[in-house]
Amino acid sequence: MLAVKTPETAPQTVSRDVFRSAMSILAAAVNVVTTEGPDGRAGFTATAVCSVSDEPASLLVCLNRNASVYPAFRDSDYLCVNTLSADQQALSNTFGGKSPMAERFAAAQWSTDVTGSPMLDGALVNFDCRISNRVAAGSHDILICEIVGIRQQESGDGLIYFQRGYCNATPLG
Repeated sequence: MLAVKTPETAPQTVSRDVFRSAMSILAAAVNVVTTEGPDGRAGFTATAVCSVSDEPASLLVCLNRNASVYPAFRDSDYLCVNTLSADQQALSNTFGGKSPMAERFAAAQWSTDVTGSPMLDGALVNFDCRISNRVAAGSHDILICEIVGIRQQESGDGLIYFQRGYCNATPLG
């Protein structure tokens, strides 16, 4: 028989290391999130992206308030989530590192759509978004984003981050 934990016996906290180890098992698509704001272009690599609703079409993006790009996203009302294909791992590393913004954006071709946020040419899908709400949670802001435009490739393998490494996502069958 399984023991049921009551509030009195449940652990009160989980260590940062234990949490991070457990989260590494949660496979996620790799995205480059971009904006064009008052201070110019900014972007970062993110796996903390997921759908919220299909009516209105919306997704969320989690952004660490200590990130160097935080002020650019704080001061912008728009962003684009660019979901990377399997052959764009180097771009993920560029946007996930400490490279200057000009170098990050010089590493790929970009266009714009409805919001003016940079859309990565060759991404599996681009979600052009208006930030409709911001919620502070721990060290991060959760950006609730209403999707105002989508550009999607017809086919391609996805780039996944799993167990602290990259994997290709190829449809079965």
